[in-house]
Amino acid sequence: MDGQLIAFTGVAAGMVAMPGADFAVVVRNALDSRRAGVAAAVGVAGGLLVHTALAVAGLAAVLVAVPALFGAVQLLGGIYLLYLGVGALVAAVRRRGTPDGAAPVPAAARVGGPPARQGTGRSLRQGFLTNALNPKAPVLFLSLLPQFVPSGEPALPRTLLLATVVVAMALVWFPAVALLVDRLGSWLRRPRVTRALEAVTGALLTTLGGILLVEVVLA
Repeated sequence: MDGQLIAFTGVAAGMVAMPGADFAVVVRNALDSRRAGVAAAVGVAGGLLVHTALAVAGLAAVLVAVPALFGAVQLLGGIYLLYLGVGALVAAVRRRGTPDGAAPVPAAARVGGPPARQGTGRSLRQGFLTNALNPKAPVLFLSLLPQFVPSGEPALPRTLLLATVVVAMALVWFPAVALLVDRLGSWLRRPRVTRALEAVTGALLTTLGGILLVEVVLA
């Protein structure tokens, strides 16, 4: 039995399940529809795939070693999270006029809203960019993966295995979150509850984006 692999699986599960920007984006999209939530979840897993691939290829070390490049990714990530956060807060404010007894209107059916297919693509893109532009991920993978490569074992196959475990965890966890939100949809999509969730996710994303931008300024 591979004790290190079992230990890494537990660490990876905790890392993936920890609430953060990825979780907030998946929940917010799942409030619109199950397809949007699952698309965002797949996008998050795609972002993780990018980070793990970079770590395996050694390019993440270059990103961390070059302050200007790392700062650029951090700046883009902060701006994008602020964009999503402010959008969620604006949506929460706009919902204030919706009576609690009114039936929720799917995003694709709102006036000026995108067609369902475009909405799904947008959700996929949001999930991917939220994770791919996370500047903390390369540091995390570079510091974590080598600790679970046994001494004397070839690093590349082992690192590929560990990277696969992380992505697989994401492909299980985030779609499960989206499906759970959709399952609770009749309650979660009540205007008052939706406003609260929009406000919470918006505040979380805005705060995370602001922290990234402050770190860029102070760097």
